[in-house]
Amino acid sequence: MQIFAIFYWFCLVISAKQYLFKSCEENGFCKRNIDYCRNKLQTKISNYFIEDAIEVGSEYAVISGLLTKKLPNSDVKLPFQLSFLENDNIRFTLDENRNVDLNINANRFKASEHVLPHELRLKDSTSITIHDGAEKILLLYKDFKIEVFVNETLQMTINEDKFLNLEHFRNESDNQQQLLPEESDFNMFRDNFKDSTSDKLPLGPESIGLDFNFVDFHNAYGIPEHSKGLKLEEEIYRLYNVDIFEYEVDSNLPMYGSIPFLLVSKPRLSMGLFWINSADTYINLSKPKSGAKTHWMSENGVLDFIIFFGESPAEVNKKYGEITGFPTLPQLFALGYHQCRWNYNDQKDLLEINSLFDEHQIPYDSIWLDIEYTDNKQYFTWNSNFPDPSGMLDELDLTGRNLIIIIDPHIKKGSKVSNHLQKNGLTLMNSENDTFYGHCWPGESLWVDSFNPGSQEYWDELHRLSPENKVFFDNTNIHLWNDMNEISVFDGPETSSPRDNLQYGGYEERSLHNLNGRKFHDMTYSSLSKRLESTQRQRPFVLTRSFFAGSQKSAAMWTGDNMSKWEYLKLSIPMLLNNGVAGMPFGGADVGGFFGNPSKDLLTRWYQTGIWYPFFRGHAHIDSRRREPWVPGEPYTSIIRDAINLRYTLLPEFYNAFRESSISGMPILKPLFYESQKFSKNYDIEDEFFLGNSGILVKPVTEETTKEVTIVFPDSEIYYDFTNGKISSRYHTQSVKVPVTLSDIPMVIKGGSIISRKMRYRRSSKLMNHDPYTLVVAPSSTNSASGSLYVDDYESFDYKNGSFLVANFELKNGKLTNKVTGTFNAPRRIEKILILNTHATKVEHDGASLRFKSIDGNLEIQNPGLHINEDWNIVIKKDLVHDEL
Repeated sequence: MQIFAIFYWFCLVISAKQYLFKSCEENGFCKRNIDYCRNKLQTKISNYFIEDAIEVGSEYAVISGLLTKKLPNSDVKLPFQLSFLENDNIRFTLDENRNVDLNINANRFKASEHVLPHELRLKDSTSITIHDGAEKILLLYKDFKIEVFVNETLQMTINEDKFLNLEHFRNESDNQQQLLPEESDFNMFRDNFKDSTSDKLPLGPESIGLDFNFVDFHNAYGIPEHSKGLKLEEEIYRLYNVDIFEYEVDSNLPMYGSIPFLLVSKPRLSMGLFWINSADTYINLSKPKSGAKTHWMSENGVLDFIIFFGESPAEVNKKYGEITGFPTLPQLFALGYHQCRWNYNDQKDLLEINSLFDEHQIPYDSIWLDIEYTDNKQYFTWNSNFPDPSGMLDELDLTGRNLIIIIDPHIKKGSKVSNHLQKNGLTLMNSENDTFYGHCWPGESLWVDSFNPGSQEYWDELHRLSPENKVFFDNTNIHLWNDMNEISVFDGPETSSPRDNLQYGGYEERSLHNLNGRKFHDMTYSSLSKRLESTQRQRPFVLTRSFFAGSQKSAAMWTGDNMSKWEYLKLSIPMLLNNGVAGMPFGGADVGGFFGNPSKDLLTRWYQTGIWYPFFRGHAHIDSRRREPWVPGEPYTSIIRDAINLRYTLLPEFYNAFRESSISGMPILKPLFYESQKFSKNYDIEDEFFLGNSGILVKPVTEETTKEVTIVFPDSEIYYDFTNGKISSRYHTQSVKVPVTLSDIPMVIKGGSIISRKMRYRRSSKLMNHDPYTLVVAPSSTNSASGSLYVDDYESFDYKNGSFLVANFELKNGKLTNKVTGTFNAPRRIEKILILNTHATKVEHDGASLRFKSIDGNLEIQNPGLHINEDWNIVIKKDLVHDEL
């Protein structure tokens, strides 16, 4: 793909929409940018020009210079840089040189220093062309604008409508002389929002704004987290991490996490836009006939973005992951079922729940403890109801199970930990540079400053692996849950920190707000990594509520405080799909809903949906009734058991999907347009998804009293019915109506797929390690199929040094083969091979006949004596044909 960039100069009518927190009209920087935009639509005059010489460096891969902001009585020079990166990515930055002597860091915050893990490599100059049609670099002196061409076709314009806005530093006394005619001065030096009037705004106005138009792109996704559908609508979306209590369905309110990454897609081309900014941000999206138009606005920081190009959305995800990092590959237990509630009362209660899972023959991998396990909500303590935590962990470990405990960033004032943090200057500071105190679960609290390197050192000490550590001991089956890390301050503005609070480096909280959650869970992950590095179980597990770009490298997420209502069950799917699109695929929603008491039907359907969440956890509020899988009774318990067992039989495919995501950024739950960009219908479907590249297509039942569902197929390939894991019929149409009862989970296998399963019941995933495999082969319309199986030790980082195995299965020309790559020793047996819609008179391996039988038109090869770690081939004699479909 060849990319051309031309410089030129972007406003788009937006309307403010009220939020539960600040609306855009109440948020100073957003309202000012809206006013600027509206006025620009009238004047159409540019205020930004390139008037000075530019420099071309790194063999034409970097263009840098000064952009002039033309004021009525003076000019402001703003340094910019346009970089052409590897893999056809383009980066643009615009900064401001400030010479200000204040008691805070007056420089614009560079979120990229916390998001981009390494120096970005520039593109080889031999494959870059920058020209204006005359084969030369052209920088126009006025009406600054960037046009992006892919394969000589215009695909994107930047600042076409002249929305570029960087509010430069000025004093309040001379503000009127510093204003552009199109600018308003609303809340430039004070905040009149009801909870924010004490905000000192010491740097005055410092927002940034810019518009991006995508030519002929009408399908936009990403910019989570919002309680909305998969495909973005014409609205203004806010990215500002907050503790949002009982969030509403179908709302563009800000939520717990923010990823400023937008994906647009159409046949044969996808593009991504990464706005690298951690401050309060709004994105206005409209969709005229010409294509999607977006206007991005942030409260402050450097104007910094990267554009990605790819023929497919998966290619864009890979390029985004190569820059921000790919999702981590977790221990296998993290893919199993997690049982949680606020709260299990004591050690006896917890171990009784553990035993009841075995009594009901329901597998699970982790049990969780919410805040009540602590001594008076002081983290890094146990209360007397848990007299022997280490012994409790040992008991869980007997069946390969784990304990996850909660530790939040708010620390009770006067506790041992808070005293250490305060004494050593490791806390969030107020605007006077003293320790900030606010209210959260323990009452009056302070907050650890995760940006301070000293906090990491202290966190490491608190989490050390030692029998002398009376919180974590030397047990290796205890992991962590980081909640309330937006940060949540009960008595703070918008339930969070005052924006003029100070963090390490002297930066105001407003500059790095959306990074807070990520820095906290990164710190936890790093401490757990050091704790476990000398053990076999080296991979930490951390769950976070708040997240940002890059969080995928160290944590899973969940959708927070949902409700026990059908509409929240339905909403969970598009929310998780959008997270995957934005590079954060390891996510889930509280099965059953956090608030309230689900009906038995709703609880059952939620389990049937939840088994497909990458992170699969049942959780409930302290006031909710108990709802463990056996509580609703029959027939619900058996149906829930069957669903959880189905999840466990498919753990090999889930692990495959996690592995693929860890090396390519592929969503674990894949929207239909990832499978085929050709058909327009695929861009709108948000209630179906594929499990990675497995070929398993699922449409969970998410509406009450459903008797029939319609499964839409993304292409014209054959699809085999796989309802409840049983093969019963085949489809070769654009869609199919499927009758359902409460026990049914509508799912199909795409022709051309080979999936791997483990069919034995075990109490946890760890106990399945040596179990044999069943292969399910679904021939395509050309009688071919392929699939892979990734295996490692499921818990250490040895795979990074090549200790893994990949079995590559292929059906072609009447032969089923396995080609093995990797060196990991995994002599796991294959106990059954099921080839769908296939007949044979003889099946041979190395000239010897294998036992087989035909069941409902499918070929079942029994105990073939094969292993996944060996190359082999099976010859299927006579005809390998499909029935008429």
